[in-house]
Amino acid sequence: MIAAADLEHCREAIRHGSLSFHAASKLLPASVRDPALALYAFCRLADDEVDLKKDKVASVLRLRDRLDLVYAGRPKAAPTDRAFAAMVDQFEMPRALPDALLEGLAWDAEERRYQTLSGVKDYAARVAAAVGAMMCVLMRVRDADALARACDLGVAMQLTNIARDVGEDALEGRIYLPLDWLEAAGIDPEAFLADPKPTKALRGLVKRLVMESNRLYMRSEAGVGALPLGCRPGIYGARFIYAGIGRQLTAMGYDSITARARTGTWQKLGWLGQSMLLSAAGMMMPTSPVLYARPQPEVQFLIDATARGAPQSTRSDTLISVLATLEARRQAQRAELTGQSVRPT
Repeated sequence: MIAAADLEHCREAIRHGSLSFHAASKLLPASVRDPALALYAFCRLADDEVDLKKDKVASVLRLRDRLDLVYAGRPKAAPTDRAFAAMVDQFEMPRALPDALLEGLAWDAEERRYQTLSGVKDYAARVAAAVGAMMCVLMRVRDADALARACDLGVAMQLTNIARDVGEDALEGRIYLPLDWLEAAGIDPEAFLADPKPTKALRGLVKRLVMESNRLYMRSEAGVGALPLGCRPGIYGARFIYAGIGRQLTAMGYDSITARARTGTWQKLGWLGQSMLLSAAGMMMPTSPVLYARPQPEVQFLIDATARGAPQSTRSDTLISVLATLEARRQAQRAELTGQSVRPT
């Protein structure tokens, strides 16, 4: 069980760091909400470690070490790590899921860009859909169809984040829009990063991303009915709150350069009320055939790692490779600072 003091630390971290999840989590039963707070607090910590720290390579490698300690049963002496380790132990969390998140953050440290929408979804699968799969584990749901719809929701949320943050990312020298979209629109990535402007062409790309996220939000709804009754309002709430960011972007003419799309407290309360009503109505509705839609290929590895009966996964070759690349980069940086040569490993 998660220690009370560690749980309170996680609750405070989410209250200040993730307003959308904090609002939606109020509708979850305590048996799911408490471990979910530990999960989201660790994910928030991981994201901030890489996003806010100057040395992103070192941050990713530190996170690798912290995850190793968690799965060895010897977490770092910090509230978030202890709470996350307790959650991992209680729910037998497949290691492939937090490892997927780590891999996505490693891609950030590499400053990776994505040629196609599928590549962007590969990234979204790791930094967001993996969290959706972990939430299913906390709800004791490992059905492959329900997992596929949870991953739809995770990818949709990340596409919304990308659409909302185009301007902020550009200021940091980052771009997550598909490069082939930029090329087709006549936008040179380097020129855009040097002087980001909400041109008609750029706003058209943001619109395309919002439309794709909306399609996945709709698909994800079919999976909510496969969740325990008490969990449905909270998941609906997360779906509506995040989709609301996309609606705000639409109202802004898809300009995510000069302003940041935000939703207000009263809007969130309205969506939470809608979630409760829809959950109640859904009890009387037949199962939607969309539940059985084929998973997005980019998230299949998450479903395979999580589904009932699937073997526990070890660290993937792709993650081992990217971590080795980052380790080599860190050694080269150290050698440059000290004037020493680096021996190949």
